[in-house]
Amino acid sequence: MKKIMKLMTVLVAGLIFQCCSTDDPLSDSGMSTWTNNMQAGTQGSGTVTASTGELLSFNVAIDKTTAEPTTTAAAYYPEEEDDLANNSFTTEVTIAYDGNSVSYTGAEGVMVTADGAHVTADHGSAKNICYVVSGTTSNGSLTIVGDKKYEVKLSGADITNPDSTALNLLSKKRAFVVLSGSNRLTDGTSSKAEDQKGALYCKGKLLVSGNGSLEVYGNYNNAIHSADYIVFGQGVNVYAKSTANHGIKANDGIFINGGILNVEVTAAAAKGINSESNVVVNGGRTTVITTGNGTYDSDDRETKAAAGIACDSTYTQNGGEVYLKSTGSGGKGLKTDYEAYISGGKLHILTTGGVYSSNGDTSSPKGIKIGTKNVHGLLNISGGNIMVRTEGQKGEGIESKGSLTISDGTVMVSAYDDAINSAGDMYLMGGTVVAVGRSNDGIDANGNMYIQGGNIVALGAGGAESGIDTGEQSRLNITGGQVFGIGGRIDASLGTASQAVISTTGSVLANATVTVGDGSTTLATFTMPPYSTSGTALISAPGMTSGNTYTLNWGSQSTTATATTSLSNSMGGGMMPGGRR
Repeated sequence: MKKIMKLMTVLVAGLIFQCCSTDDPLSDSGMSTWTNNMQAGTQGSGTVTASTGELLSFNVAIDKTTAEPTTTAAAYYPEEEDDLANNSFTTEVTIAYDGNSVSYTGAEGVMVTADGAHVTADHGSAKNICYVVSGTTSNGSLTIVGDKKYEVKLSGADITNPDSTALNLLSKKRAFVVLSGSNRLTDGTSSKAEDQKGALYCKGKLLVSGNGSLEVYGNYNNAIHSADYIVFGQGVNVYAKSTANHGIKANDGIFINGGILNVEVTAAAAKGINSESNVVVNGGRTTVITTGNGTYDSDDRETKAAAGIACDSTYTQNGGEVYLKSTGSGGKGLKTDYEAYISGGKLHILTTGGVYSSNGDTSSPKGIKIGTKNVHGLLNISGGNIMVRTEGQKGEGIESKGSLTISDGTVMVSAYDDAINSAGDMYLMGGTVVAVGRSNDGIDANGNMYIQGGNIVALGAGGAESGIDTGEQSRLNITGGQVFGIGGRIDASLGTASQAVISTTGSVLANATVTVGDGSTTLATFTMPPYSTSGTALISAPGMTSGNTYTLNWGSQSTTATATTSLSNSMGGGMMPGGRR
């Protein structure tokens, strides 16, 4: 695990991207217009557009058929030897199942034994062994041991083991699982093995490649589990479902370079993809749906909830497409204990469950959660297309337990609670950010907020909730960017403000166009998201100077306001300073 952690710096800082066209399994009508405006806005066009209704309507569904997207970052392997192209497995051992029996051919140095359709193969120190597995059994298994790396070519194999693991790779060496044709692995709801960890279990590194498909059904524990790390390559089509625990679990990391991955889990607090180390996405299309509710862990004395992707260390996305949906109480989309870096690709997240409570402890639903109660998280978004919607009670969109930085890309959030929240300082430096907090703040930094660039639209609820909110002892520092925030009040005090702001009251309708200008010159144009609200607005745009009067046109309203570089908490609404955190 320490070796994987050291490699993350290289992943975050040095990957080279190859971007082409992409296919999206979700409805993307309007996204091309949105993307074009986002790119133009990043270059300083003065336009912020959020007119697409997809934010309030997109869904996430399992899709095994649509081709994987071609937008990808360079493939990454923790070690050079993990790439199948750097290996050669020329000695074949065939294993063909036929109901309750099996036929096989051996090879020098390989011992194969069978008890009915339960097969054990031991290649000892023999090198370059390729096991070719085919046929169907409803009461069989394959166990492989040996001291050297090996290949398992699944070629039309359908193995069900009602009593334990279907494919049990017990060698600690690399296991190259190559998919050809359609394959299926299933375990039973009970097990004769006390330590059964998955329908497909690998004691060493699990490296999945090929152009075939594999369905794995875990009825006793996880569907797929590696005690080391897992790498998925381009071309594979993998479906993993567990009704008892996690869908895909690895102790030392999960690396998705491509392929189509579909994961479903139904157990309480189960994770679709679960890594005790890092998760890295460079390509492919990954879809995860969790339906289990939260649960109370009496050993840890805390509530726990399901998550689409959960990792104990760092999440990195450089390319590919990731779609996450959680419907149970307390469910999360993406959850990582330490850090997340998103620089490319698509990440769409939907949660529909409400709060889970038990024994005085609660777990609230969140689209993205970075950090824990005891760990200050770090979220850095430098590119990509991110869309988050939380529908259940108290569901936050994006939360970092530490700092949060957005320097490029498109970030669209609609949340029941805060849309975007950081426990520490927040840096908005570029890209396009649209944040709708339907019952709370649009953008809430409990530390200082530094707006240095980008296009920002933030809508909060009425009363004490704000479009843009900073901590009581913190400051809002604006030195660039195009900013429109509206809510029940302005809950921020200006610190450094080389770019002036104006404040006024009014209302905006869904998809309405708002402009701010100086005479005949339009400084910025904002198109609202599909959400209506009213209250006190805070607006800033390049070219604004303190003491000058500007005209704000929003729908049928037209108001004027004088720009300033001095702003105190609780303007509008007559509320006390501080706001709800």
